[in-house]
Amino acid sequence: MSDSQPIVGAFMRPATTTIEPDSHLAAAAFLMKRAHDSALVVTSGDGRVPIAVITDADVSQAVADGRDLNDTRIHQLHLSRPAVVHPGTSVTEAAERMLELPVMDDGQLVGLVDMAAVCRALLDQGRTA
Repeated sequence: MSDSQPIVGAFMRPATTTIEPDSHLAAAAFLMKRAHDSALVVTSGDGRVPIAVITDADVSQAVADGRDLNDTRIHQLHLSRPAVVHPGTSVTEAAERMLELPVMDDGQLVGLVDMAAVCRALLDQGRTA
């Protein structure tokens, strides 16, 4: 990796809003709205290890499937384990692997980087090249 290539850690935002797998979908929808976000990281009980990402599309699909958001738990959706990157991962590599990714350091959740941040980094890199 070139020293001049931007890294994920420079563009990630804190993953301040997370949710546990036993939470109701209604809670996930509420937290997404409150955080003005389209996804939440689903974490283990200690809140440090991402085990899934739930999106507004997952909540919409549950509604379309006739699920009650107050009765359905996140773990009932069978979400996939998310891919993660390290803060030192190049934004180019991250762009190849993600739409929105939890960022891990020493086995713990340290942030979240989304496609918009990666695109801004790539555009900024192109302007300075």
